[in-house]
Amino acid sequence: MKVVRGLSGAVAAGLVVLACVVVGAAVIGARRGFPGPGAESVGWHIVIAALAIAAQVYSDRKRGRASLVAAALVIGAATILLWTQWWG
Repeated sequence: MKVVRGLSGAVAAGLVVLACVVVGAAVIGARRGFPGPGAESVGWHIVIAALAIAAQVYSDRKRGRASLVAAALVIGAATILLWTQWWG
C-alpha cells in the first residue's frame, strides 16, 4: 500500500510540474507572439493537477481501500490527461 501511495504521490507532483510548464509555455507564447498551448489545454492541466493533489492528500490521510481508490484516481487522471492532451 505504501508503494502505491508513493507512486501516486510522484505522479501527482509530476502533474503539478507539467501544469506549470504548460502555463509557462502559454505565457511565453503570448508574450513573444508565437502559438503555444491553447486555453483548453492549460485549463485541463490545471484542473487535473488540482484533482490529483486533492486525491493524493486524501490517499495519504486514509488507510485501506479508500487510500487505494484515491491513489488509483491520481494515476487514472494522469493517464487520461496524457492520453488526451499529449498523445491524442
